[in-house]
Amino acid sequence: MIAKLKGLVDTIGEDYCVIDVNGVGYLVFCSGRTLGNLPSLGEATTLLIETHVREDHIHLFGFSSEMEKQWFILLQTVQGVGAKVALAILSVISIDELSTSIAAQDKKVVGRATGVGPKLATRIITELKDKVAKFSLAPTGGDKSGKSAGHAAVDTSNSVLQDAASALVNLGYGQTEAYTAVSQAARGSDEMPSVSTLIRLGLKELSQ
Repeated sequence: MIAKLKGLVDTIGEDYCVIDVNGVGYLVFCSGRTLGNLPSLGEATTLLIETHVREDHIHLFGFSSEMEKQWFILLQTVQGVGAKVALAILSVISIDELSTSIAAQDKKVVGRATGVGPKLATRIITELKDKVAKFSLAPTGGDKSGKSAGHAAVDTSNSVLQDAASALVNLGYGQTEAYTAVSQAARGSDEMPSVSTLIRLGLKELSQ
């Protein structure tokens, strides 16, 4: 199983590259974002690899970061999302924006990717929102002893963020934009603020 390739950039295609490792060229499928970050032809690079072995082929998928690789794997846990669609999503949406838009349940952002229609966008958000909400939550899950407050605290915090973000959406802000603002405001507090406080702090974030 190939986990990493370190070699010279031989070819860069529309959705793939060829990495020359000691004279052997490996064809690696990548997101547009990873391809855009590759150095010039003939220069050295390193890609993290996810290997897919099927009866009729072996495909290598390359990533410039471990986070992008983990998102590639996570997206494919959703029914209807294969490797091609996962790469399409990662090509047009940054990791931060993807995480926040799913937590904010904003299917318009996810739907920007080629091959992702409204139904699939809804399924992605529905199936992944609980898994990625923690990426946008403030660190409020511990008590004074440092013990985790558990899943219930995460659910409560997420509910507060959603309510505050919804209020900002009603004021005319975009869903992901609003959720990002209240999430950033929550991260700056030792404890999860009330909905009204988050709305006020979120408006302050949006005005900067």
